[in-house]
Amino acid sequence: MANNTHTGVLEHDHSVHDHAHGHHHETFVSKYVFSMDHKMISRQFLITAVIMAAIAMVMSIIFRLQLAWPGEKFAFIEALMGKHWGKDGILNPNAYLALVTIHGTIMVFFVLTGGLSGTFANLLIPYQVGARDMASGFLNMLSYWFFLISSIIMISSLFIEDGAASAGWTIYPPLSALPEAIPGSKLGMTLWLASMALFVVSSLLGGLNYIITILNLRTKGMKMTRLPLTIWAMFVTAVLGVLSFPVLFSAVLLLLFDRSMGTSFYLSDIYIGGRPMEQAGGSPILFEHLFWFLGHPEVYIVLLPALGITSEIIATNSRKPIFGYRAMIGSILAIGFLSFIVWGHHMFMTGMNPFLGSVFVFTTLLIAIPSAVKAFNYITTLWKGSIQFTPAMLFSIGLVSSFISGGVTGIILADSTLDITIHDTYFVVAHFHIVMGLSAIFGMFAGVYHWFPKLFLRMMNKKLGYLHFWITIVGAYGVFFPMHFLGMSGVPRRYYTNSNFPMFDNLIDINELVTWFAILAALGQIVFFINFFYSIFRGEKAPQNPWGSNTLEWTTPMAHIHGNWPGALPEVHRWPYDYSKPGHEKDFVPQTVPLGPDEHDESEH
Repeated sequence: MANNTHTGVLEHDHSVHDHAHGHHHETFVSKYVFSMDHKMISRQFLITAVIMAAIAMVMSIIFRLQLAWPGEKFAFIEALMGKHWGKDGILNPNAYLALVTIHGTIMVFFVLTGGLSGTFANLLIPYQVGARDMASGFLNMLSYWFFLISSIIMISSLFIEDGAASAGWTIYPPLSALPEAIPGSKLGMTLWLASMALFVVSSLLGGLNYIITILNLRTKGMKMTRLPLTIWAMFVTAVLGVLSFPVLFSAVLLLLFDRSMGTSFYLSDIYIGGRPMEQAGGSPILFEHLFWFLGHPEVYIVLLPALGITSEIIATNSRKPIFGYRAMIGSILAIGFLSFIVWGHHMFMTGMNPFLGSVFVFTTLLIAIPSAVKAFNYITTLWKGSIQFTPAMLFSIGLVSSFISGGVTGIILADSTLDITIHDTYFVVAHFHIVMGLSAIFGMFAGVYHWFPKLFLRMMNKKLGYLHFWITIVGAYGVFFPMHFLGMSGVPRRYYTNSNFPMFDNLIDINELVTWFAILAALGQIVFFINFFYSIFRGEKAPQNPWGSNTLEWTTPMAHIHGNWPGALPEVHRWPYDYSKPGHEKDFVPQTVPLGPDEHDESEH
């Protein structure tokens, strides 16, 4: 089997290498627009995701102002939102719901799924497995273009007369299924569903490509047990996406049928204006099952790439081998498997059988074990390491912090009896923003700072990177930590204002504090945007291997050439974590260095 694989690899090597000579005279369109090169496609995903993240961040500041100072006038809101949605500088309630919905959708799908996996799977998989490119460059190009079209449709929904989708990013029916329900359930909701259908197509095209490339195009000597943990994480992420995204597609399709064709998959016993609707026999609970069957694997589709990136960066900058390499692979596989049998913990309030609820409690608590393995292994890798505090390393350590602090509150939400009291409160918002949002964003920032030299052949400014990290981590914890106390006090999420509830009057100070921290965190991201875009064009030229890393991408020339390596593909002799190894002059030993007579292969143990 191994011989067949390597024969396939070598055939791929020669065919692509011969093909490379036809790529010297590329036009602007073939190089920058309809590119089939994995490096360019990763840059396209990254820049699109950065722009989408900026839009989502502005949305969050606007609705945070409403939550902190309800009814206050802010002149810029009318200038930005128009008179219909921000008359006299006061945010319209329907506009508030639309902003909350589209903010969540952009961050979960377009930034943390498409942006994170699209950027780093595309950049790192061919580089780190020793391949010329992805298995199918054409499918890779299509994956990005479906992603871009999906992004454009989602943003365009903000500009229609009735407003964007307003049913929350989870778009539960019947609110999302009835165009008559609220303004945001009309054309905006249809555009949301069309956008998500195209997004699923993009994810499936990308995921299949990633899986095939990792399994079939590894270079000579690159056994599965010599793969960097980044590639293991991307591999399991792609498998999760291929298995779960079709379920979201079916949920979206059935919702479109209910909205447009008179079916009743999700509708029953609905009265509008006192008159019963004809549809009967459906159940909105069916939608919840379909949505969360994707929704919980989605958490790990977002998290696993960030954890893989962190594994690589922590080992590199600790100048130590990653602790428990095989345990880390096992934990990635265990998280992937368990993520498919925990979706019911989102549905404890739907009236499910208490016994079934207890099963979901058990499986959800079980997922804490592989998660803890990862956290302890990160800490043990850092222990007594010769740590280099690069911006990427700081964000990786920030990820470990948020992964642990967010995971602890997950234990509370996993318990069906405790969940009942804090379901749909700000406690839930705080939990998933810290454990999923912050951890994934920190992983994404870490990856950008670490692999910027391979993306753009230049270095980002380190001092601005440090400033960005400290503002971000202080601002982020300042935003989400106080939300736990709002949630424990019973403050419901997604409400336009709580001023009708006197029992929450004394909590307005916490909302103001959260909003000030949100503004601080947003200013920190401006530092990143300046550093990012300035460094693309004016940054210091990157050296060959700036971090002293072992993986194969640092053996390629510091130039974007077609086929990655100018000559033969590299041959791999060892695992990727030989740092500070006795008997070697330098404190890193690249994977291409043959084993010495007295050395043993760590991947065999």
